[in-house]
Amino acid sequence: MISTVIVAFSMFSAIPMPQTEWTNKSMRYALCAFPLIGAVIGALVCLWRFVCLRMEFSEWILAAGICVLPVLVTGGIHLDGFCDTADALASHQDTEKKLQILKDPHMGAFAAIWLGCYFIAQLALAVTAAQMQADLTALAFGYCISRSLSGLAVASFPLAKNSGLAYTFAEYADKKKVRTFLAVLAAVLCVLCCICCGKKGIGVSIAAIGTFLYYRFRLIGKFGGLSGDLAGWFVQMCELFMLAAVVLTEYL
Repeated sequence: MISTVIVAFSMFSAIPMPQTEWTNKSMRYALCAFPLIGAVIGALVCLWRFVCLRMEFSEWILAAGICVLPVLVTGGIHLDGFCDTADALASHQDTEKKLQILKDPHMGAFAAIWLGCYFIAQLALAVTAAQMQADLTALAFGYCISRSLSGLAVASFPLAKNSGLAYTFAEYADKKKVRTFLAVLAAVLCVLCCICCGKKGIGVSIAAIGTFLYYRFRLIGKFGGLSGDLAGWFVQMCELFMLAAVVLTEYL
């Protein structure tokens, strides 16, 4: 159990972890521990909000923390996938060419453009949420929900290639048990989010599920299957839309 959590945090976060051997046993349920990284991010974001309000920091400082904390915890692994996917989509090439672009380690112009747009939108939403003193509990739930759905996708969706990060975790996973666990966890988290956070919880849950459905039925079809880069795109877009839901529900 401990080795499984260590493997998940070693791969999907920048949090220092003790060294452990990556074996079939430790990899089998590593995807099940993926949402724990979301729990860490959610706790830090809520703690940062508490500190900023208590110390009467500027809304911009609070907003900057909302944008930066997830990157600090994850080490930017999902942003890397977001950038690669942006380059591939902007190429408007066939599936094979898109997959080649995903493998290219260089950052293209469209990746830089979309990354800039992403952070501008995220910062604008975060500043608005800070100015409204919006409760971020629903967003904290959202970080766990997005990773539950991402892990579910890796264990369930067809893969674009027989190599890479997504393939490695999918290949070693006990897919049936992982799918069941993550599907139930995502459902439970959505229900708890709605109960605890009211309309914000409903908004965050709808944003997460809506992004997941687009991811499954539109985006993955463009690449012939799932890859680690597409999984990163999903996590980033899910976080952005969940933050938008938190802001929008303040107006309802």
